[in-house]
Amino acid sequence: MTKIELGRLGIWRPWPQLSPELARDVEELGYGTVWIGGSPADPDVAGRLLAATGRIVVATGIVNMWSTPAEEAAAAYHRLNETHGGRFLLGAGIGHRERDQEYRSPYETIVDYLDRLDAGKVPVEGRVLAALGPKVLRLAAERAAGAHPYLTTPEHTRSAREILGAGPLLAPEQKVVLEPDPVRARAIARDTLGRYLALRNYVASFERLGFTAGDFEGGGSDALVDALVAHGDAAAVAARLAAHLEAGADNVAVQVLTEPGGDPRPALRAIAEALL
Repeated sequence: MTKIELGRLGIWRPWPQLSPELARDVEELGYGTVWIGGSPADPDVAGRLLAATGRIVVATGIVNMWSTPAEEAAAAYHRLNETHGGRFLLGAGIGHRERDQEYRSPYETIVDYLDRLDAGKVPVEGRVLAALGPKVLRLAAERAAGAHPYLTTPEHTRSAREILGAGPLLAPEQKVVLEPDPVRARAIARDTLGRYLALRNYVASFERLGFTAGDFEGGGSDALVDALVAHGDAAAVAARLAAHLEAGADNVAVQVLTEPGGDPRPALRAIAEALL
C-alpha cells in the first residue's frame, strides 16, 4: 500500500479557526499536513487551504459519516485532488452516539460507508479512518490507508501500531499547551478536554489506557490531563511528539491549545524549530 506523504508533523485545528494565511505559515515552517478539525459545515474550506499552499497535504479530521453522505465525500475527494495535484486526504469517522441522533450499528455503518466510497472510486490509499479501538483499527488497516486516532497517548500509538502492522498509515492527534506553569497549562487543557469526557467512545479509550471513573470528574484528573495534553516548554512538548513517532506514528497532528483568542503560531514555530 502506497502511503500519502504527510511529513512527520502536521497541525490539527477546528475548521472555523483555519485560514489560508495560517496554512501558508505552517507550510513555510515545514509542517506536512493541515488536518481540518471536525466535519466542516463549509464544504469549500479544504479547497481554500489547498489553493493557498503549494506542497502541504490537506486532510479532513474528520468527515462525519452521518452528516456527509459517502457519495458527496467521494465527489469532493476527486474534485479537490484533480484541482490540487493529489494533495487531499479524506478522513472519515462514525462520530458519537451522544451527538449524532442517527447513531446506530457503528461498525456496520463504517463498512457500508467504505463500500460506498469504493463505489465512488475513492482509492484505499486516499482515505483514513478515525479509529480508537482494536476493531476499527483493524478495519482501517484492511480498508483504508490507515488510521487517524484522536485524543490519545504515545502508549495508544504503540498499541495501534501493533494492531495495524508495519504498513498502514498512523497519524494520531496530540494536544499541546506551550506553557511552563503546570497549573495554568492544565486550566487551558481542561477548557477543551471537558467536552470529550461526556462521550463514551473517548471514555472507553481512556479506560483501556488504565484510567478509572475518578479520572473523569472535574474536567479530568491531573494524571489524565497530563497524559492527554503535552504541556511545558518547547522541549517538553517536542519530547511528547517525538514519543509518538518513536512508538510508530508516521505523522503527528499537533493541536495547539491556547487561552481564548490566542495565536497558535508561536507554539507551532517553537515546535518546528525543535523537531523539523
